[in-house]
Amino acid sequence: MAGERRENLQPPDSASGSRQSSRHRDSSVQALDFDKNRSGPEPSEASAVSSPHGLLRDSESLLSNVVEGIIDKDREKMRRQVRRYSSYASSMLCCLCAGSIQIFSLYGRLFLTHLHYSQYQVNAISIAAELALYLPVPVFGYLVDRYSPRPISLFAAILFCFGYVLAGFVYRAGPPKEDGYPPSVMMLAFVAIGAATCSMYLAAITACVKNFGRGKHRGVALSLPIAAFSLSGMWQSQVGNQFFTEQDVDGNKGEVDVYRFFLFLGFTLLAVGLIQSVAGVIVNEEELIDDTFEELERSGLLNESSFFRGNTIHDIEAVDEGYGTMSAGSIASGGALAASWAEEEERKKTFLLNGETRRFLSDHTMWLLALGFFLLSGPVETYINNFGTILETLYPPPLTVPASISPANQISLLAILSTASRFIAGFLSDLLAPVPPTTSQFITPSAIPRSNPFDDSSPTSGSFSISRLTLLLTTPFLLVLAYILLLSAVPSNPSLFPLITALIGTVNGVSFSLVPILISTVWGVTNFGTNWGIVAMMPALGATVWSIIYSVGYQAHAGAEGLCFGMECWAGSVGGMLGAAGLAGVAWWWMGWGRKGWWERGVVV
Repeated sequence: MAGERRENLQPPDSASGSRQSSRHRDSSVQALDFDKNRSGPEPSEASAVSSPHGLLRDSESLLSNVVEGIIDKDREKMRRQVRRYSSYASSMLCCLCAGSIQIFSLYGRLFLTHLHYSQYQVNAISIAAELALYLPVPVFGYLVDRYSPRPISLFAAILFCFGYVLAGFVYRAGPPKEDGYPPSVMMLAFVAIGAATCSMYLAAITACVKNFGRGKHRGVALSLPIAAFSLSGMWQSQVGNQFFTEQDVDGNKGEVDVYRFFLFLGFTLLAVGLIQSVAGVIVNEEELIDDTFEELERSGLLNESSFFRGNTIHDIEAVDEGYGTMSAGSIASGGALAASWAEEEERKKTFLLNGETRRFLSDHTMWLLALGFFLLSGPVETYINNFGTILETLYPPPLTVPASISPANQISLLAILSTASRFIAGFLSDLLAPVPPTTSQFITPSAIPRSNPFDDSSPTSGSFSISRLTLLLTTPFLLVLAYILLLSAVPSNPSLFPLITALIGTVNGVSFSLVPILISTVWGVTNFGTNWGIVAMMPALGATVWSIIYSVGYQAHAGAEGLCFGMECWAGSVGGMLGAAGLAGVAWWWMGWGRKGWWERGVVV
């Protein structure tokens, strides 16, 4: 039995075993050897691969590749951050210099004495500059969105230099009656300066918004350059008074040397614009466009869109090439394919921005925002331009305005509070505003829980919050309060005049800070230049309307010498501006609470 078991346990004979093993090897080779010309690894290579040392080398190579990939990504991220913050610093520098038109009063009176212009001609030059500053805003905003801030900054730099150099030589040539240039040439120079101011400011603001406008600190990111723009006039006027003055006969400082000061401004702004034309980039703009497309797709706004229907032919042609194959001319046409891809990306961007503009203009809440800004900013700008004459009506001859409330002190107070309130409003909007449940700006009311933009205990924030809309609604209230005090208390107690200036300066700063922040929050940053450009026209239109109303009322009560004294000179127009401020609050309240307003649509600001 044991022998039988041993016989049964013996292996088959070598011949049969060899044949079976050969058949197994042949069948395995036939199944796996799909490449007849493939040569197997050398014995030394096979042993190296299968040895522990070979596996260790492969692991080290894989780990090295992973580490190098991480390092490359970190370097690319660092480069993007450097470019982003360099662009922001360059934009801040532009805003700190671009507001030079604000100091027109520093040299405007010298046009009367040195060039012998009439008051009408000086006002015509100022009005031409203001129109060039405000009316082209939508056009420059459109160009910044389509072609990036860099070429627009270069255009602004050249225009600034042309305008100030031309104005300097016109001033140096003397009065028109003494072989000087006519006032129309000076007007042309200031039209160029106004347009350059508009384009450089918009290019800088748009660069800041598109680089930082989607983060949690968007308010500060936008309020800082806006505040810097209001500071530009302050430091430039000090530089003009300290370093560019003529000497009088006694050797003391005299009037500003307008010719040298204009050359200084022209070449300074040229240098600043050239820096911005290099550094003022929008980082990852393609990613911004793609993210906006994804948000539109999720919202259903791109279903069956003309853009995707237009791509169908290209998609079919791409499929016809066959998966994993290359046509005969595909390698040779690599440059053409790259150009086609770039053209497709540009078409995608144009399609998106055009759609964004149409969507912005078709949103009725946008018109309510613009209407409120028109009703609020018009009275504010009118007060800023005319508070000197209002103050003088309270002191008929032989009385004079006390030095403590002089127009010069009012200008400083107004500039300080307007600048400070712009930054504070942006900071508070970041600190207190509720956090939206989604970053998409194309949500429907059913997509998220309805949230109240006025609710300080909004469930979306998880803590105490005050929306940006609530902060903005404080400005009509403050303006109404200011005009009530101006009508009731100031005529009998003119020492309260600085309080009126402080309130209106605060309203000016907060509104000019929060309105663009709201536009970037509700309608996104992709088309911000165009959207803000449209709304930014409102102050010019409002100031024009209310300045005319104020002038008519003043002249109706003026005496034979064209001067008016007493509150009746401005009481009617101020009463109208008070009513306009109240209507601005109603328009903005309806924008938040009204039918199909932000609350009903679930928009969190």
